[in-house]
Amino acid sequence: MQYVKFDIEAYRRNMLSFIGDGPESRVFWNALDFAFAAHGNQWRRSGDPYIMHPCSVARILAEELDIRTPEILAAALLHDTVEDVEAITGEVIRDKFGPNVEAIVEGCTKVTHYTGDRQTFKKLVHRKIFTGAAAKLEVMIVKLADRLHNLRTLSSMPRHKRQKIADETLDIYAPLATILGLFAIKRELYNLALAYKFPRQGSRLQVHINSLRSDPEVLEIIGRVQEALDLEGLPGKVSLRTKGLWGYYDVRNRILIKEIESPQEILVLVQTRSECYQALGVLNRIYPPVPRTIRDFIASPKPTGYQGLHARPNINGRKYLFKIRTEEMARRAQRGMIRDWSTDSKANSRFFREIQEMFDILGSDDSVSYRDMIAASGRKEIYTYTPQGDLICLPVNSILLDFAFRVHTAIGHTCIGGLIGKQRIDPSHQLRDGNVIKVLRQEDQVNFDPALQMLCQTPKARSELSKAFRQRREAVSRQIGASVLAQELRRYGVPIEVVDKEGMADILTYFNIDSLEDLYLQVGEGRVRLRELIYEIRNGLYVGRPTLFQPTGVFNRVDLATLDPVVMKSSACCKPGPLDKGVIGLLSERGLSLHRKDCNQLQKINFQREDAVEVRWKLKATRIEKNQRIIVIQATRNRLLMLLAVAPEEMKMIDILYLGKGAAQVGDWEINFQVANLYGLKKIDRHFNRSGLRYEFEIDL
Repeated sequence: MQYVKFDIEAYRRNMLSFIGDGPESRVFWNALDFAFAAHGNQWRRSGDPYIMHPCSVARILAEELDIRTPEILAAALLHDTVEDVEAITGEVIRDKFGPNVEAIVEGCTKVTHYTGDRQTFKKLVHRKIFTGAAAKLEVMIVKLADRLHNLRTLSSMPRHKRQKIADETLDIYAPLATILGLFAIKRELYNLALAYKFPRQGSRLQVHINSLRSDPEVLEIIGRVQEALDLEGLPGKVSLRTKGLWGYYDVRNRILIKEIESPQEILVLVQTRSECYQALGVLNRIYPPVPRTIRDFIASPKPTGYQGLHARPNINGRKYLFKIRTEEMARRAQRGMIRDWSTDSKANSRFFREIQEMFDILGSDDSVSYRDMIAASGRKEIYTYTPQGDLICLPVNSILLDFAFRVHTAIGHTCIGGLIGKQRIDPSHQLRDGNVIKVLRQEDQVNFDPALQMLCQTPKARSELSKAFRQRREAVSRQIGASVLAQELRRYGVPIEVVDKEGMADILTYFNIDSLEDLYLQVGEGRVRLRELIYEIRNGLYVGRPTLFQPTGVFNRVDLATLDPVVMKSSACCKPGPLDKGVIGLLSERGLSLHRKDCNQLQKINFQREDAVEVRWKLKATRIEKNQRIIVIQATRNRLLMLLAVAPEEMKMIDILYLGKGAAQVGDWEINFQVANLYGLKKIDRHFNRSGLRYEFEIDL
């Protein structure tokens, strides 16, 4: 391997042109000396001195993203020091360069001390970075520049490493660059990663892309538009941008496709905002746009701050995208939100807040896949509006619930539907570009179905639903925990009142629990070993008094008044229902996992008596929200109608469907009905059971 020397003086001169050498830039120059000393003896696999990498990351930020803040650039220089140099800690960085630099460096530093499987480790690394970015967005900006430089120098790595880094870039970093509006970096991240991910296919596709750049038809269009602008006296410049590999990547299916609808974009650059509209008029005259395809992002900028006019004419059977911008708009289009880093405009502060909220969700919420959320957020946008005319940008395929949560958290939680014009829509309705939506609400929070979470496309909607589901689950778990603890104490002959004694605080401290409510929650979720808890209570609060022997075999019992699928899951192995006897619920943080007592699978699970409860339902108090269905097998029409004529009054018929063909005398029937509670459902089930007819029924939760 041939080692390369790093010209530190040339680098100093280059960075001097960006940030100068005033007192405010001192932190950067000190960081440069510190990083040079820290990485002095380290070399990259390529043969470059390691210091070239952090220096290149800082240079990308200054040169390609216009970041001139010395503290951010200093953090870029130092971002690997804590991870790679044993003697350097976060405290050292804080002492020498201040808390801001230390916070960015800490956010960029990978988890180092971990014992476990590699997949969990990678998730931990990513969530740590997301958490750092939630506190300081600069963390993600530095990580994107770091990843870009790594890709630019990736050829020296072995093939399996190249593939792994390419996959991670395509799944996480390139979509995040899109979300942040860093389109120049986004395109290069995609292009480089795809070239390593699909070396042969990417190489063939690149030949096709190169040939498009000299397509005579496109060059003729550019010449005609330029000529029309010149005749109009507009000082504009027309140029061609041919989409790279990034434009051919199918994110959903994770493949490169051979052809796309608009492989080229024609850019029109003018000097002023008013000239943008004049240029659009000229363009419309020579190449009329497809109806309803003109987009005015000057009057209504994208959340990232992007501005420009878009028009899509159909020329000789091919669709082209024209983008009309000023030089400042074009620069903003490449730098995204970073162009307004130091401003405090209301629009930007709201966008920054939403981005930080997204990173907070990605870093802290284990119930949702951060890869899915990033992919959804990075998709093309649709533009929807409130009745007041406020623009709400959403990922494509977003539903009404995404819109409601984007408008306001409280509106999302109380959304029962919406209106598009006079059409009533459900919370799951998929929105279209240009929809004007009025959200319909109820006073109380809606108990949404868990299936809605996967339909949502925005991180906020998914996260808020996740929180609501967790609250519903925890409320029932607390009830279960309180009931189980009371029963278990009674089995040992210990009065439940002992938990109100002062000494209970010491027991809570022993288990690292803050309150009695939290104790009930952890007992109800099976996170506290009930046997150990009872032991501590007997020997700490009831010491010296006679107690009963340890109970065996008998489960504690809970009486529930809910069928909420967020709280409980009926196991596929035995499919227990609330009308069955002997239903056992295994306690967990995800709620109750229900099995029949005689289930073979349950016998194979290794669990203690205290880890499970016998579940019963309060029949009249347990409401049934969804419509139910019974399938009656091989019955005549007369027999079925006679049976339904004397059905319990609780059965509110919706419809009866014949499932057979033709006019056979005997066939299968589907009966759809409503019932208010479990008490009514039990009467209906008993009625059909007595009839002697074969039928299938599985309660829909």
